[in-house]
Amino acid sequence: MGFDDLRSILLSERETGKLLQISPDIFDRTHAEIAALLKKVYAIEDPLSDEARALIEETIAIKETMHELFSIRSRKILALAIMHAEGNYYDREEVKRMLPAEHEMFDRVASGLEECQGILLNNAKQPLVPPLPAVLRGIESAEDEGDTVYTEVPAAPEDAEPQSPVSSSAAPPLTPPYMLVRVLQDMDTFMGVDGRIYSLAKGDIVTLPERNASVLSDRNIVIGITLPSCK
Repeated sequence: MGFDDLRSILLSERETGKLLQISPDIFDRTHAEIAALLKKVYAIEDPLSDEARALIEETIAIKETMHELFSIRSRKILALAIMHAEGNYYDREEVKRMLPAEHEMFDRVASGLEECQGILLNNAKQPLVPPLPAVLRGIESAEDEGDTVYTEVPAAPEDAEPQSPVSSSAAPPLTPPYMLVRVLQDMDTFMGVDGRIYSLAKGDIVTLPERNASVLSDRNIVIGITLPSCK
């Protein structure tokens, strides 16, 4: 998903008050484009070159456009959720145009509003909360002839491996090595190879990606700092 295509979608979404139909994988493709651009930045020997700067500026533009698209669509979805919770008319076709994650957000917000209305406006009782000690001990409740019976949940074996909610096939985030430096002179704001924006002034002591620090050190803009080892 290139910047021009994403920008066109944003402009269309901005010009209309209704939620538009967009590709279900638009955000996935945008993230893939950002990753591809950053990969090109990492491959450039001089991360402060004009080529690297152009790629970084394109990356920033795509991120900002993606965030604005999300913001505009979220405001529309929140408005629909409020109308739904208040029982007012709203276009059901707009709900059909939501992405799966957006539809889940709509359901959660609408459900939360309806529950809050019941408590505050209709004097509905709040759901009972299990006894605190029971929650802390991790027990289950079962109904036995109208009485609540608590039974202990068996503890996991000590040698059992913890279950992770993240798929084992998920790749770890790409994190470049960092270097502690002292800034020797003021410099323009720039984006590091880690995707962060840096605004540095003379006298600052910061950690920078090693590639950026190396280039700035060669230009006598920063100097590396070596911390004494603890014995």
